[in-house]
Amino acid sequence: MGYTVVDPPSIIATHLTEVIREHIAELLTRQDVQNLVNNLKENNSALVDELVPKLMSLGEIEKVLQNLLSEGISIRDLVTIFETLADYAPSTHDTDILTEYVRQSLKRAISNKYFISGETTSVVTLDPKVEQEIMGSVKQTETGAYLTLDPERTRAILKSVVTQAKKLEDNGRSPIVMTSPIVRMYFKKMTEDAYKDLIVISYNEVESDVELQSVGMVTA
Repeated sequence: MGYTVVDPPSIIATHLTEVIREHIAELLTRQDVQNLVNNLKENNSALVDELVPKLMSLGEIEKVLQNLLSEGISIRDLVTIFETLADYAPSTHDTDILTEYVRQSLKRAISNKYFISGETTSVVTLDPKVEQEIMGSVKQTETGAYLTLDPERTRAILKSVVTQAKKLEDNGRSPIVMTSPIVRMYFKKMTEDAYKDLIVISYNEVESDVELQSVGMVTA
């Protein structure tokens, strides 16, 4: 009859896999990070000694790794991650900013995850005027940065995000929005509650051989 019979254990296993994937960042503990550091140190002792604890604490490294995992970015390439942190930690202890530097260093992995070499990928772009508006609303504090964008403007932008992303998904495409590097993390935070599956990538996180085609723009 063309029906696919799925047994209950398979349904449960699939559901658990999805739950774990969605919450994997929360499952990463300080002890897990210590174990990763210990394993990395076996063959990269100079790198580890340079970074921990001179430049970053385990807690700060944990936060960067959680940031990556929360957006589905693999932390398997710890050498690249730690080298990037060692390069930029002397100039900032903001783990969100450090995460952005790491993402840019992992652009090959990000490109391989979301784009297919030789194929053109349909994406949505972010209106430069909206980018400027978002950046103009960023307020810096000792504990990090937050947005002070007017609620009405926020709703208008989010409405456009949902509209444009749905168009991609309705055509079988991943909901990818491309932004400039400086605004990526703020835009992601702004949209994560309204559209948690939205993929936000900066142009600095894409390899030069990747072909993109803008089929829409987030504006308001």
